[in-house]
Parts: sequence; structure tokens; C-alpha cells
Amino acid sequence: MTQYCGTGRRKSSVARVRLVAGTGNITINDKDISEYFGLETLTIIVNQPLDVTKLRGKYDVLVNVKGGGFTGQAGAIRHGIARALLEANPDLRTELKKAGYLTRDPREKERKKPGLKKARKASQFSKR
Repeated sequence: MTQYCGTGRRKSSVARVRLVAGTGNITINDKDISEYFGLETLTIIVNQPLDVTKLRGKYDVLVNVKGGGFTGQAGAIRHGIARALLEANPDLRTELKKAGYLTRDPREKERKKPGLKKARKASQFSKR
């Protein structure tokens, strides 16, 4: 049984994705996608690379994801699926690249600065 692997990252989430020929089931951390993500929008984000390449229903997606929140994890899974699809078929590169699914989103949380409450939030200024 051939399987294609891809690693996706977004914010502080890391997703290890395996694509196996199957019926289109998506399993995340041993749970079904609808059970893992409560929101429909996150399911749509995860399925985007499969929809662009018209391969939805051709592969079973097995995902191991940790770190970050739900949105970051969904973005990491999308990135991992795109990379795994590229390993399965290098001809899909133009479609995936055009849609922007192969690019790692570099945005990270900015560090807290001394004297401030958060990265940029300061306490309210008072003249007297």
C-alpha cells in the first residue's frame, strides 16, 4: 500500500499528514474531521487542496496534529495535504502553487515587550 507523507506548519501547529488511496475519509488524531473540528469553515479549509486538484474522494487522509488552536491546526493540515499531494503527483505543483497552498504562512505571534502588557498594548496614558 503506497502512502504519501507531508508536513504542514502554521503558527505554532505542526501537522503530519499521510495520504492513502481510499474513499475520502479524513481522520485527525484518531477522530473523524466533523468530530474534531466543530466548525464547518475549518473543514472547508482542510479540503481546499483536494478540491483545487479535484482529488476529493480519491485519498484517505490520516493526520497527526499538535500545538496551537483550531484555526492554526486547520491551516497546518491544509499545508501538509498540499505537500503530500505534490509528492503523489508533481504535475499538481502549478495548481497548488497558484492557489497558495504550498507557501508556509510565516506569521507568528509577536513577543511581549518589557514595560507593556502585550506585544504592543500599553497601559492607558494619563497626563496627570
